[in-house]
Amino acid sequence: MARLSEAFAALRRLTIRHQTEPDHRQRDVSRFLAASASCPSTGPVGPPPAPPIRYTPVLACDPATDMGTLWQIARNHPHLRRWLIANPRADAEILEYVAQAGGPGVKEAFDVLFDDSPDDSAPGPAL
Repeated sequence: MARLSEAFAALRRLTIRHQTEPDHRQRDVSRFLAASASCPSTGPVGPPPAPPIRYTPVLACDPATDMGTLWQIARNHPHLRRWLIANPRADAEILEYVAQAGGPGVKEAFDVLFDDSPDDSAPGPAL
């Protein structure tokens, strides 16, 4: 609160000085213009950046997801690793990493991937 009071007091003094002494105002404006000339341009800077990526199961399963993003998921998002296993774009290297790193549901997802029976109703081997 004290800083705000000091700022208002300084602004009040500057306003009074500019009203009573026009030379100070011209000097202050010149200083401001000189300082702002050395600042970077404030003109158009281009389009805004892309929004951050939301790491979701849909992104992890999507074959259109690039390999860099798939590796990002594999390394930093263990709760999404099981979904990488369902992605046809995931190569052997990323699948090996996921198998060794583990995570929630990874073993079950590999079991589904490597299950060679067409469905659960198929009879198993006779014992």
